[in-house]
Amino acid sequence: MNGAQLIVNTLKANQVSQVFGYPGGAIMPLYDALYDGGLAHQLTRHEQGAAIAAIGYARASGKVGVCIATSGPGATNLITGLADAMMDSIPVVAITGQVGNPVIGTDAFQEVDVLGLSLACCKHSFLVNEPQQLAATLDEAFQIAQSGRPGPVIIDIPKDVQLATITTSNPKLSPINDPQPSLDLELIEQARSLLKSAQHPVFYMGGGIGMANAVDAAREFIHVTQIPSVTTLKGIGTALPDTPYFMGMLGMHGNPAANLAVQQSDLLIVAGARFDDRVTGKLDTFAPNAKIIHIDIDAAEIGKLRSADVAISDDLGEVLHALAMPLTITDWQQTTGELIEKHRWRYNHPGNGIYAPALLKQLSDKLPSRHVIACDVGQHQMWVAQHMQFSHPSDHISSSGFGTMGYGLPAAIGAKFARPEQTVIAVSGDGSFMMNVQELGTIKRAKLAVKIVLIDNHRLGMVRQWQDLFFNGRQSETVLDDNPDFITLASAFDIPGETITEKDQIANALDRMLNSEGPYLLHVAIDEKENVWPLVPPGAANHQMLEDQA
Repeated sequence: MNGAQLIVNTLKANQVSQVFGYPGGAIMPLYDALYDGGLAHQLTRHEQGAAIAAIGYARASGKVGVCIATSGPGATNLITGLADAMMDSIPVVAITGQVGNPVIGTDAFQEVDVLGLSLACCKHSFLVNEPQQLAATLDEAFQIAQSGRPGPVIIDIPKDVQLATITTSNPKLSPINDPQPSLDLELIEQARSLLKSAQHPVFYMGGGIGMANAVDAAREFIHVTQIPSVTTLKGIGTALPDTPYFMGMLGMHGNPAANLAVQQSDLLIVAGARFDDRVTGKLDTFAPNAKIIHIDIDAAEIGKLRSADVAISDDLGEVLHALAMPLTITDWQQTTGELIEKHRWRYNHPGNGIYAPALLKQLSDKLPSRHVIACDVGQHQMWVAQHMQFSHPSDHISSSGFGTMGYGLPAAIGAKFARPEQTVIAVSGDGSFMMNVQELGTIKRAKLAVKIVLIDNHRLGMVRQWQDLFFNGRQSETVLDDNPDFITLASAFDIPGETITEKDQIANALDRMLNSEGPYLLHVAIDEKENVWPLVPPGAANHQMLEDQA
């Protein structure tokens, strides 16, 4: 076989069944091998779409996402998606074509230093110069992507390596078998001692819990301890919505109950989270009286931003299981229960117009317990996090660390390939939607029943909100009153849809969308002045939230 055929066979040997990509000159041998290679490939309409679709597939399935692109602009178009996967620790393997070995370094047509460009946004980067390195490199890439803290790996393969005849191949590496050392019982006992003595503990859940397959362990820990809990954006879905003393998301746009409880805490049990700035607000004011138990597979995260009183870099599920014990914190439970009741979201918005949080709450109430929401970036992203309910972290797919506009549509495409029998909805804003609107062509081509809720305020809403609050209302380049007719645009891709403008239209429109057999675009017009509340201003502590004064 040649190198390209070997790539296809090695992907299948690594349990890959679906890849996303876009062909071009330097990757043409691989595409020829894909033609009858028995591996499902989905053509996206932009390489960034391929990378984000691979992310959506990985997040919805728990498997490795794979994307493919050619050299030069094809490879550079993957970079944003790979950076997103790096920030959110998503296992992705990217395969790029490269110009032939004889002309590397000569500024050949569509040549770029992919290895150099990718170093800052990938867990590991490979350039395969020798055909005999190919199989072992591919296998190693899959191991690296999935082991420890997951992340993206890129393999740059010159065209002549893809065409070369492979006479022998390195033996396949052993299956992933991360070492599982026994728990450090001394650290566990130190953590248990802190738990026993705490009067105001809070369980702070991050995205690492889902990636560690430790959701059941986290729920057991909450059930046994009856501890008040909060979550990061990426940790949403770890705790079931009706969990006692669960206060929702914390941080810049978190529930006030979550922020206030964390600020009053005397112990934070931080699991699979990294003290992100959007979570902590002004770092030196975050949970100022709390001791810290920090549990994370990546030892580099522990102590990076906040010193830990007990630092445990080990299997999250095993650690949480070992720490689960009944706590006597009745007064604190009562306090947090009162905070939850006082700060419940309210949906009695005045007027006949559509209030986006109320619409998303109604949508959430209509969905089955397992579904996927792939969210773009902006005000609608925060409203989804605040007002929709999820029963597992893999059901809520959002660009958390990188904040990539244009993420929602291709992520939903990837998720639908991963979970074809479940309802998959992309929630987008008019600004984000236009970033990767070409992927409507991918939905048409694949006949995907992806539903789209497009919340349109004719603005780059989150930036506009900040301009109004912190830049004297100077709305510089955030007015989008020249948007296209989105229903007409969707119809060009044979996607039906409708526009709604008033709250009494919501229920029936949601039913029509959810009951449609194929894709559907629900275009929702909202007030351009609507803001996301609460908001922790830049440089402020989390208890110094701005809230809607209306």
